[in-house]
Parts: sequence; structure tokens; C-alpha cells
Amino acid sequence: MLGSRDPATLSHEELYKFSIEKPQEFWKHIANSEVEWAQPFQQTMDCDMIEAKFQWFLGGTLNASVNCVDRHARANPNKVALIWEKDEPGQEVRVTYQELQDMTSQIGNLLLDQGIKKGDIVAIYMPVSPLAVASMLACSRIGAIHSVIFAGFSSKAIASRVQDMQATAIITANESVRGGKTVPLRKTVQDALNEGLPSIKKVFVMKRTENLEDLAPTDIILDDAIKSFSTHCPAEIMNAEDPLFILYTSGSTGKPKGLSHSTAGYLTYAGFTQKQAFSYFDNNDVFGCVADIGWITGHTYVVYGTLMNGGTSVLFESSPTYPDPGRYWETVERLKINQFYGSPTAIRLLIKYGDEWVKKYDRSSLKTLGSVGEPLNHEAWHWFHDLVGEGRCDLVDSWWQTETGGIAIAPRPSAQGASIVPAKPMRPMFGMNPVLLDDKANELMGNDQSGALCLKTPWPGMARTVVGDHERFKQAYFTTYPGYYFTGDGAYRDKDGYYQITGRMDDVINVTGHRLGTAEVEDVLTDHPMVAEAAVVGFPHEIKGEGVYAYVILKLVDGEKLTEAQNSKIINELRQSVKKNISGFAVPEKLQICSGLPKTRSGKIMRRILRKVAANLPEELGDVSTLADPSVVDEIVANHIKLKL
Repeated sequence: MLGSRDPATLSHEELYKFSIEKPQEFWKHIANSEVEWAQPFQQTMDCDMIEAKFQWFLGGTLNASVNCVDRHARANPNKVALIWEKDEPGQEVRVTYQELQDMTSQIGNLLLDQGIKKGDIVAIYMPVSPLAVASMLACSRIGAIHSVIFAGFSSKAIASRVQDMQATAIITANESVRGGKTVPLRKTVQDALNEGLPSIKKVFVMKRTENLEDLAPTDIILDDAIKSFSTHCPAEIMNAEDPLFILYTSGSTGKPKGLSHSTAGYLTYAGFTQKQAFSYFDNNDVFGCVADIGWITGHTYVVYGTLMNGGTSVLFESSPTYPDPGRYWETVERLKINQFYGSPTAIRLLIKYGDEWVKKYDRSSLKTLGSVGEPLNHEAWHWFHDLVGEGRCDLVDSWWQTETGGIAIAPRPSAQGASIVPAKPMRPMFGMNPVLLDDKANELMGNDQSGALCLKTPWPGMARTVVGDHERFKQAYFTTYPGYYFTGDGAYRDKDGYYQITGRMDDVINVTGHRLGTAEVEDVLTDHPMVAEAAVVGFPHEIKGEGVYAYVILKLVDGEKLTEAQNSKIINELRQSVKKNISGFAVPEKLQICSGLPKTRSGKIMRRILRKVAANLPEELGDVSTLADPSVVDEIVANHIKLKL
């Protein structure tokens, strides 16, 4: 226990202080309170922030699907676990905990029947749906590791991930439906398989629509196949540190990283933060996180966190503007959503359509609003809080990462009656110990300070490694500032001690809430036979947060010039290539063909200059006389002005 006192008697300040000063005792209490263990753990933590080695709840055994489904099905089988908000409004499907347990067990038995076993990796490329959630849980039930790939990614992106993690099977759908349009998922998977993926032995396909023309003869139709399997599937007992899932995230260099999350630590943190950040203490509330399950937000707050707490989770398949810009709020009214968790990108988009689309619907069920993915600007914060939440709902502007596993900084939890400051994540979560470091790795003490945001104390939800490359994991997060987890973000701690994220410190940009490594886009651009070199930066975008701006040098002999039509053709080919190899959100919104890039005499690209040009701040370029060829800056600025026109 927490010393001699019941934790319920501690103030917020006392509990937070205890959580970072005595993490072993704090997390021991939380894990024992929140998790159903098959075998109790003997040691809470064994962590090394220098070597990037982390173990939590050693000796303990459990199963994720038992924790998320079975125990709630035993207690309240007819309680609604999932509400599938399908693309067309008014066609929602409710799934009880008993039905989810049956579906999960049937899929688990099907996977076992097809030779998938404990430790195998299963890729999931599916639309948001009960079958997708049940597929994730079925993997955990039999001890397989799932890796959900966002259903908007291209075949190349699927292929690179499957190849990297050596998945043995893939679960997909014939099509997805979003915004009244269908997307051919099975065809995209086939394009990936045509790249040569020998590790994939089985393909399972959910029938989302009636169009089955892209199916292969060997495909196993998920909906049909599970009907012949038992609704009883024994749960594989897993060690606390056994991997639960792999999720890929973009880095500043090289290919995306396959981050591995453990079973017990992740589940503990997901359930705990879902309760604390959103005040989800009444599990009869309807929790509406509208994120896709292909991202960490969907994993933690659509699936695992809410189900750990026995809650009702909304699966939102559609888009915020379909069939009209009132879709979110019509859904809130119809489903009586109590907590709504969305993205700043969507909020900024909806502001453009005016207030009437919000006022049209009853939002009195709302208790808490949440924002995730990128900083929420002041205009969007006030629109969301004052109009959507009628000024009476807490607005939880959260900061966290795929690597953290759950919310790390947010206005709630807090002391009774504590205020919320607009557009700031504000306070660290229990157990989270953020610090700001200068460029010499010194901790910046006191308030009114800006620096590199690092986390000083281990927490159970943290990722454990990069699949197949622990050295890369260590180098990416624990080498820049030895002894600390480096988030890659800069932050400002204001005079009151509240945190504000100031942006990425590496070459990663945030497009519509999706992290995108600039190197990843540059690699695709330079694959074009006419491209000699490319540099990609982000630029401020009023809807997306950041847009993609690409500077491209073509392979031309001295004096050669292309016509405007030839340049346009190349630009179009480059955009299509990025869409094909990564995804639509990665396509450069602005693409400038130039004769050179601003480089130092040692050959380093001065990206600072490219960012200033992209942000329409040529007056802030500073001294460029030390560049190898300062004249290229004038050309780039002139080209940028033409692009604006």
C-alpha cells in the first residue's frame, strides 16, 4: 500500500509526489487494483534508463483479452462494450461484452486452426469495426502479437512493415467505407503481397461490403469462417513482459520503427490513464474516441484502456464532415456520448463551417472533451470548449506519444477545483516526471524555462524496444540525454509550472496528427529517375497543423531547362509516388523544383532556411553569406513566391 495511508485520502499533490518518488510502491498498488492476474507479480520494476532495458511486474502472468473482455462478461454479460458508428449515420451496431467474448474466442480458434501460434505476429489492415477489435483481442487471447497497420497506408508501406516484423498472417477487409466512398483494402494487400512477402502464410478477409471481386481463392472469409468455431477459446497465460503488440511510428531517419509494447505494463497504464485523464469513473458512460485503431490513440483509448475499465467504447468509422459538418455532434446526441476525444485537425476543419452545425444538436450528455495529436491553438480551444462543451466540460488537451503508451501530460487529473489553462497540456500524469534539459544535458530548474522535453522516471506503459533492433531504440530515445527518455519535442514550462509543447526538435513533422519522418518522404522523392536530391520540411497549415513542403533538384545537364509542362508532369509523378509508397497524408502540398539547396561548405543542408521560406518568413533567414552558394536562397525565395501566387 501507499505507506500507512489509504491512497484515497491523499491530495493530488501528495499522490503525484509519491508516484514519482516511490514508483515501485505506487505502480504496485495500481497494478494490483486494476489488473486481473493469473499469477501475482513478485517484483514491480527493474529498469535501466542508460541501457534502455525495462521490466515491470516480474513474475506476474495474465491475459489481455481476459482483462478487457472476460472479467466484464462474467460480471455484466449484457453490458454494451462497443458501439460501431458505421459510415452512414443511424446504422450503429451495439456489441455486448458477452458477444465480444464469443467473437474474440471464435477468431482465436480460427487462428489456431490455421496454424497461428503463441509468439507469431499477425498484421491487421482493417477498417474501424467490431471484427477489427475482436481480431486484436483474439491475437492476445492465443498469445500472438498483433500489428495494426493504418488502413490508409499504401501497399509499399504495408510491405515494408510486414517484411520488417516478419508477420505470418494478415487480417484485412475486402473494402473500407468512409465518407460515402469505398476503398479497396484487399486489392492493396495483394499489391503488397506481390512485392514478395514469403512470411505471410494466411490472408483473412472481413466482408465490409458485397464487392468480393478482389478476393483470392485461398482467402479465408473471416465473417463466414468463425461461425463454425466454438465460442470457448482457452486464454494463453502470458508473462508480464511478453509483447502485446507492435506499432510502427515514423522517425527522423531511416524506415519507420516497429515499437513493441508489453502486456502487463501497457494494460496497466492504458486503463489507469483512461480513468484519470477523462474522469471515467462511471463505466456506464459512453466513451467516444474518434481515432482510427491504426494509431496508438485508437489502441489505447478506443480498445484497451476503455475495455480494461469495463466501459462502452464508440468505434467511429466515418469522417467529421460526412454527410455534413454536423456528424460528430449528431453522433454525440444520438449515442449520448459522455467523453469525446478528437483531433485539433478535425476541430480546425469544423470551425470553418460555422457554429450552426454544432448548435443544431443536443450535447448535454457531454462531460469531458479531449484533444490529441498536436497542440491545440487558442481559437480551436475556445471554440471546442465554449461552443461544443458549452463552457461546462473539462477540455483535456493531452500530450503523449506512441512510445509512452498513454497520456503523459494533460490538465486532468488535478486537485479539486483546479483550473484549466487554454491550449496547454499543463500537468504531468501520475508517475510521469517531465524535465527540461539544455543543450549540455543540464536540467533547467524553476519556471519560465524552455528546453528539450525529457522524462526522468520510468513508467509501465513505455515501449520496450524497436523490433529486431534494440540498439536503434536505445540510440533514438536514451542516448541524446543519457539517463533520460528524450521525447524529441521541445517544451516551455511557464511561470506557473505548466507545460506547453513547442514542437519537434528533429526532422519529424505532424500532419493531421500523424507523425511523418521527412527522410521517409525524401527517400521516395529521390527514387524518381529525374530527381538528384530532395529536402522536405513542414510548414504551418491552418487545418492540418503542418503541411509537407518539398524542395527538389532535378538531374539536368548544364544549361538544360525543362518546359513548364515537363516540370508539372514530374511534380505530378512525385506526388503520386509518395501517395503510392506512403499514404495520401504524406503527399507534399507544396513542391518546388530548384537548382540547388542552401548548404554549408561541408555539404550540410541548412534546413532552418528551408523552414523559414516554407513558413513565409524570408525576412528571418538571417546571415546566409557563409553558405557554399548564397545565391540559391534568392532563387528558392523567388520560386516560393511564385508557388504562393
